[in-house]
Parts: sequence; structure tokens; C-alpha cells
Amino acid sequence: MDDFIFGSLSSDDSRLAQLRARRGGVTHNHQRLPRDPQPGHPVWVDLTIGPTHPHPRAWAYITTDGSDPAGENGLASNGFAVELEPLPPEWDTLLWGYVRRFRGELPDQPAGTVVRYRLAAGGNGAETLADEGAYYAYYVDDDPPPAWAQEAVIYQVFADRFFSPAPDFPQIEPKPSLKCNGTLRGITQKLDYIAGLGVNCLWLTPVFPSPSYHHYDATSFFEVNPRLGTKEDFKELLDEAHARGIRFIMDFVPNHWSNQHPTFVEAVKDANSPYAGWYTFDKWPDDYKTFFNVRQLPQINLRHAPARQHVLDAARYWLDFGVDGFRVDYCIGPTPDFYAEFRRATRTARPDCWTFGEAIDPPDSQLAFQGGMDGTLDFILLEAMRQTFAYGEWDARRFADFLDRHEAYFPADFTRPSFLDNHDMNRFLWVAGNDKRKLKLAALCQFTLSGAPIIYYGTEIGLSQERDMRQHGRAIHEEARLPMIWDEGQDTALYDFYAALSRVRKENPALRGGTRETVLAEGRCLAYRRRDASGSLVSVLNLSDQPVELSLEIAETTPVVATSPDCKAQASADQVQVSLPPFGGILLKG
Repeated sequence: MDDFIFGSLSSDDSRLAQLRARRGGVTHNHQRLPRDPQPGHPVWVDLTIGPTHPHPRAWAYITTDGSDPAGENGLASNGFAVELEPLPPEWDTLLWGYVRRFRGELPDQPAGTVVRYRLAAGGNGAETLADEGAYYAYYVDDDPPPAWAQEAVIYQVFADRFFSPAPDFPQIEPKPSLKCNGTLRGITQKLDYIAGLGVNCLWLTPVFPSPSYHHYDATSFFEVNPRLGTKEDFKELLDEAHARGIRFIMDFVPNHWSNQHPTFVEAVKDANSPYAGWYTFDKWPDDYKTFFNVRQLPQINLRHAPARQHVLDAARYWLDFGVDGFRVDYCIGPTPDFYAEFRRATRTARPDCWTFGEAIDPPDSQLAFQGGMDGTLDFILLEAMRQTFAYGEWDARRFADFLDRHEAYFPADFTRPSFLDNHDMNRFLWVAGNDKRKLKLAALCQFTLSGAPIIYYGTEIGLSQERDMRQHGRAIHEEARLPMIWDEGQDTALYDFYAALSRVRKENPALRGGTRETVLAEGRCLAYRRRDASGSLVSVLNLSDQPVELSLEIAETTPVVATSPDCKAQASADQVQVSLPPFGGILLKG
């Protein structure tokens, strides 16, 4: 790969290794239908057994009272058991052997029920629990994503780097601190700037007390970092945002926190501490599970009821405080049964809250969160768009085919916020060689796809970076987290272009929903139509460094927004003649 995307599946080797492990073991891996069960409907669960496992039978152990299911060899010792029926074996060339499959029905449940279950294979003596003994769960209810999620245009702010009214902003401290002096009041003062973009949803990186500048290593989930301000400042930010019609998404980190968190300090001080169970010690006190082997980031043991309750209480606290939802950091980290209770807690506290996760995983893994959250960030689309628009590796046909399959794969009620970059990767403008034509073309595409578009702070005024994040085998994230530009360095024309995209998206429901169909995908020219009952629009994109002239048999003739004044469209008989400069794009309306 010629791009850096944070995560455990960032290379072909790591992807292949995970695939082999998944298919070769005793695996459930969220294979459940429906994934988001409705009241009164049964649920089907699948189990696969790799070629080296001889087990002829399989079971599900189930509870509905909040306790953990338990049992052995098909006999439940807590809850009840359901035997799974064998399906025909399948040949797996990657494993060079037969994979055995089982399926069973879990009985329907009333609304508000959290169903916990565990799968196992056996029948010839020893029993093997699926997925190394993982506990799974789902929440039974009829609670689709809130309607406002489809209307969202999101602006991501890195709290420490955005703005402060202090005259010395920005001032980044030397290593190892790297703290800047952005504040919550600074963000409040710039809400008119954000609203001017047409943004109606603000996503703020964590505000928790923390020893770092990024605050993803909290020392409390219930307080605000004094460096950013006070709870009163945070409340003022929320109220002022809401007064402008801007919803507020809070970054939430249920998987880990700082080793300076008081509970961890107590846990490593005393093996008999009530907080020792909040963590997973392989050998107390120095060997414990962490986030990506970073000792300063101990993983929270969410299988431990008091720790899980603490995290759920924090989510409820901030929803009651006034936030409208959560972007859940590293959502693949917590135990699989966490999100059923997370769903119940968040929906109970605020029925119209929007929750989506950071799952840097394949689409099937992202879908596993359906029912636990409203969706996931669209990392797969991100890769495709960067390969197409920034690097120029994909031609129009490959990208069009990808969109067809990608959109068909995900159900309509699974939200997939889209983005071109974020705080964990090189900025799009940087990888595009600081060519703003490519950025504008990619943004035009992004805003005419169904997922709620996210703008990473500064992208709208041309903020880039000075060096690649990849340095000496390490990722230096600070390269993509430079302070926001607030002086004459802003590209105001680019800002106006983003504001136009937001306005057009707001005015045309077909861009937020409806259907999409490819009109043209030849060489490096792409055109696709978005249509619903309110009307239709066609995006015409030139992915090449050469001007193009196109004749399209379409009824959409009125230019709505274009990346450049040189983008032209002229109706002629039954066709529309479109002229596009290099890396130019235009949106036409019927």
C-alpha cells in the first residue's frame, strides 16, 4: 500500500493472517441474522469449524436476565441451551480443507431485552468455545438511526489545535508534550465560522482530563480537561452550537484510558484492590492488556460488571449533559457483548442520539456493529477515494464498480459517515501533492454520495502538512494535526466551495438518500446520477490531468456547483455537452 491508514489491518500480510485465523478456528464472528433483531422475531446464529477441529456437534448457551450464559457439552448451567443444526461442509482452498458449518435459532424476545449468548463445538469429549470464549449479545428493539443523521454535514475539530482567544495561539510546547493551547471557548468563538460552512454537526475529539494533548488517554470519563476549560465552558459550547442548529458528537473511548487513571493506579498498587478486576493482568502488576501494546494505555476489562457499568454511566452522563451522540473510538476493541448494553444505555438516555464507531476493519466486521451502534465510519470508501482522487491508481470503471458493490453491501439503515482524511493519517491534500483541484474533485464526489460527509478541520481552507507521517518506521501523527490557520493563509475560495457543497446537499434530498446509478465510466471519466422522488442530479468527474469533452444522454442540464469556472455544460438536442478541465467536476440538476 502507498498510503498510511491506522489499524491492525493496514497491510496485506496482516489481512491474510487474520483471515486464516478466522476461517481456521471455531468461529462465530457475529454471524447472526438479523443483526439488529426486532421484538418478536427469532435470531439465527452460525458457527464454523476449521479443518483441524473434529467436533461433530455445536451449541448456543443463552441468557436474557443480564447474567452470563454458562454450560458444557450442550447442557446449560445458567440460562438455557440450543443445539445448532449441521449444514453441508464447504471446501476452503485458502485452508486446503473442509470447513464444517452449523446454524441454530435463538427464540424471539420482547422489546428491551439484552440477549447474551456463547457458542461452542464438541460432541467428542472436549468442548471448544467459539472465538476463544467470547461472549456475544444483542439488544432487541425497534430503534432505527435518528432522522437527523441522514441530514448531517459533520465538522471534525481537534480540540487542542483549533483556536484560543489567547494572543499567543497557536503555541505548541516542545517534545514530549506537544500540547497546543486551543480551548473550548476558542471553539465557541468560531461557531459562526463553522456554521458558515453549512455544517450542522460538530464532532469534537476527546475533552477528558488527560496527560496528553490528544486526550485519548483519559484519567476521568466524567470531567473536562482544565487545559481546555471547564464544564461550564463545555456547556456554553453545546448551547451555542444548538442555538445555531448544530448537533454535537462527542468522541468516546470505551476501550482504554491512561495508566494515570485512579482505578489503574490502585489496581497496580494492590492485587486485592477492588479495581484489579477492571483490567486484564496476565501477570500482576506489570503484564496487562493494553491498546496496541502501549503500556500507558491499559485496556478496560468490560467483561467486569463494575468497569462496564462505569463506562455506560459515563455515556449516559454526557447524553444527559447535552451531547447528541458519540463517535466511538476503536470500537473493535471492547468485548463483543458490550454494545448491546451500550445501545440500551444510550437509547434510553436519549432516544434520538446518533452513535457510530471507528472500525478500521473489513465491511463484514463493520456490519457486526449493526444494532449496537447506528453505523461505522466508512474506512473502505476512504481508501477507494484516496486511491482514485489523490493517487490516481483507480480508473473510473474500477471506482464505479466499487461504489455499486459497496453501496449494495450495506443496508440502508446502517449509517456510514464518509471522510477524506482524519487525525490518524496523512491529510488528503498532502497525499494529493497539495493539488487543490484533486481535493475539490474528491469533495464533490464525497458530498454527492449517501454517507454523511465529514470535513476534517482545516481541509476547507487548504491546511496541509509539512512532512509525511511515516518517518523511520513510525507514524508521527502530529504531522497531520497542525494548528488551524486563522490568518491570511486561509484559502477563502476553497472555503466558499465547501460551503456551496453543504448548501447543495441540504437543498437536494436526492444527494442524501435515493438511489445512485452509473451513467458513464470510461477511462478517467465518471458520471453518476442520484435520484429520488424530489428530482435527480448527475455528477460528472474528470479524474485525469487532461481536459475532456463529453456528450452525455441525460436530462440534467442545469449546473449546480462546479470545481472550477472552466467546468461547462451546454444542452444540445437530446444530449448535454460537458467540458471539464484537468481534475474538474460539475454537478448538474434536472
